[in-house]
Amino acid sequence: MKAALVVAAHPDDEVLGCGGTIARMADEGWTVDILILAEGLTSRAAVRDAAGQRSGIDDLAACARRAAAMLGARGVTLESFPDNRMDGVELLDVVKCIEREIERSRPLRVLTHHLGDVNVDHGIVHRAVAAACRPLPGSSVREVLYFEVASSTEWSGAHSTPAFCPNLFVDVSASLDRKLRALDEYRSEMRPFPHPRSLAAVEHLARWRGASAGCAAAEAFEIGRRIE
Repeated sequence: MKAALVVAAHPDDEVLGCGGTIARMADEGWTVDILILAEGLTSRAAVRDAAGQRSGIDDLAACARRAAAMLGARGVTLESFPDNRMDGVELLDVVKCIEREIERSRPLRVLTHHLGDVNVDHGIVHRAVAAACRPLPGSSVREVLYFEVASSTEWSGAHSTPAFCPNLFVDVSASLDRKLRALDEYRSEMRPFPHPRSLAAVEHLARWRGASAGCAAAEAFEIGRRIE
């Protein structure tokens, strides 16, 4: 059985970035595991207070589990790195966390953030995945894909970070509805249109990516590495 691992910074990034692809892979018999590294929510306070915001963090975790089940993922692991403060964490600690999950699940395919996202945690996670997935002999990882996250990837400055230039499109025409329903589990994180992190905007993006590739709906990726 083929295995895939989705590594995301925050609860909802995994669905925004590749929810339709998760559902499609599950339909095709893949075992899909999700690793979410940062707790989410705590950056909204002036000072991080994970204990004081425990209820909200637990609610987000419950949303992540419901969304994962809806998409057909085997499960979701939630770590507790500080929300939007991962640049204050030793990168090696993040790498080791991802390496443990790779050793456990032995994925063939790993999907994670694009380097150029405006959110600092996304960039940290990208770098950590690149290190954890380095092509050592005996590694299970044969493919690394980078996804876009609405309200982060497109918000970076044109010349301040690498642009997202997709070269792989996954047809999610049959699974887009499940992606949108999974996102609705994160309704506290979603915003009204025309905010890019709205259900309408996410659907518009999927339709545009699909039109760019000749299908009704798609998710776009950059290929980080593929070994045939």
